[in-house]
Amino acid sequence: MRPPRAIPGLRSKPVLTVVGPAQVSRPYYRCAQCHQGQFPADVELDIVDTEVSPGVRRMMAVVGSAAPFDRGREQLEALAGLEVTTKAVERTAEAIGADVARGEQCQIQRAVQLDLPVILGDPVRILYVPMDGTGVPVVKKETLGRQGKTDGLPAHTREAKLGCVFTQTTWGEKKGYAIRDPDSTPYVGAIETAEQFGKRIYLEAWNRGWNRAQKKVVMGDGAEWICSTREKSNNWWRRFAPSPPPISK
Repeated sequence: MRPPRAIPGLRSKPVLTVVGPAQVSRPYYRCAQCHQGQFPADVELDIVDTEVSPGVRRMMAVVGSAAPFDRGREQLEALAGLEVTTKAVERTAEAIGADVARGEQCQIQRAVQLDLPVILGDPVRILYVPMDGTGVPVVKKETLGRQGKTDGLPAHTREAKLGCVFTQTTWGEKKGYAIRDPDSTPYVGAIETAEQFGKRIYLEAWNRGWNRAQKKVVMGDGAEWICSTREKSNNWWRRFAPSPPPISK
């Protein structure tokens, strides 16, 4: 197979970088077999089919996930002097968010299949796994076919399930008051079934040292889905512990 042939000269395109607009000049190649054109430099710089650098895309994803998209656009202009459209912030934030979600699902499937790395470290005295849920307003299409809290009326919200994992190794001056270890609390959240969320929160607990915990405490308010999270997921809870941890209300 003959290698791609370089076309004489360089071709340029505008790229928005973290330090402002720039022009990128790169060689153009054409495949001798299929005559398909390509820019290897675009692949190397991660700017294929886009005029926004990876650094700016990450910035757009951060502001787009923390505030309304138009507010994110304003923040980029005020803090970095970068001018982008509201739609660009929306598309970039959603694309990167979808990529992150795919990565999380791959890790969750590994957890279900017992394909998790052993996390080494010192023993953890107590590992807490609290979880809760709250209704969040959503657009109408997200509630189609869903029964609301009032009979005969459609739902206006979806339940977002939230959880975190933290450790505690010291006690305060007053006996009985646990002190949470600094920087020991990662959070997870999703709009999904109790069984799906159970696997998500378990993965986070495993990464935080579940296998090294001397005592494991699952905390909830007694909601049916929280209790069912443990019951429905007993098979994979038991794979990693002699018995499922009790739920503290």
